[in-house]
Amino acid sequence: MHDTDGDPLVGAAGAFDDRFDPEGIRVSSTGTLFVSDEYGPYIVEMDRQGNVLRRIAVPADFAIANPSADPTAELTGNTSGRQANRGMEGLAISPDGTTLFGIMQNALLQDNALTPGTVDRVSVYTRILRIDLATGATEEYVYPLVAANRGQGVSEILAINDDELLVLERDNRSRLQTPPQDPTRKQIWKIDLTGATDVSDVTLPATGALPTGVQAVSKAPFINLLDPVYGLFDTVPEKLEGLTWGPDLPDGRHLLYVVSDNDLTPTLPTRIFAFAVDDEQAAVQASTHTGPLFSPGQLKKLLAGR
Repeated sequence: MHDTDGDPLVGAAGAFDDRFDPEGIRVSSTGTLFVSDEYGPYIVEMDRQGNVLRRIAVPADFAIANPSADPTAELTGNTSGRQANRGMEGLAISPDGTTLFGIMQNALLQDNALTPGTVDRVSVYTRILRIDLATGATEEYVYPLVAANRGQGVSEILAINDDELLVLERDNRSRLQTPPQDPTRKQIWKIDLTGATDVSDVTLPATGALPTGVQAVSKAPFINLLDPVYGLFDTVPEKLEGLTWGPDLPDGRHLLYVVSDNDLTPTLPTRIFAFAVDDEQAAVQASTHTGPLFSPGQLKKLLAGR
């Protein structure tokens, strides 16, 4: 991945000019890629070779004023914007390709995210950012987390249709860790934006009742990966971080992929889980992007050069 000057983007904590930690990735209606970054937070559009074509504007109050290579210093040295390493973790695109939905992993600092004077996360209210790609107009919605302790937060968001989406919440625990820790939350929720309030100019509390007149997105359980029926309690990875739809199955059901992040640990494999979803559970609206991600011959050329 390269910036608009052709310089490589890097993940080093101190490389603020070209620092980029890609988290969410979606294919546009024209085959380009939209990618969200949690350190800015940023959203960029890239071509298929990883060159940044443009940066999608994100409201200024999502960013911090004083970035630091030290996460603790970032948490204590800023009063607004994303928490350190807790930025735009997920990205979705509407089926018609006109709208992006970015979701923050945890609450913004100005939304009473932390216990005052500490770096302890307490707020359960994070934000979904909706962006009209044609006009740049934005709206923000409240997404209520189940909890914010034990590293809990949002890892991904995926569109079902224009108003319904899937959201992945997880803790930072797994029996595959050293030492092992029992996982408590690896949960996919189905949410609906219908009736949710635009809170672009609203400060949110840490917990409890939302301000008068504010309606959060509605959410309902969709898939609990810790349900004994799946038999994953002993082997589920710590970091489940990706959701995407695959091709529909021969029987007409939809294919949902869930992918893990091994967090640069070579002894931990990346895991991909596949779930069959019927229309009663989620009436998935087909994307308007039907062409191949790579133009004819391009993939063959890329593979030949490896």
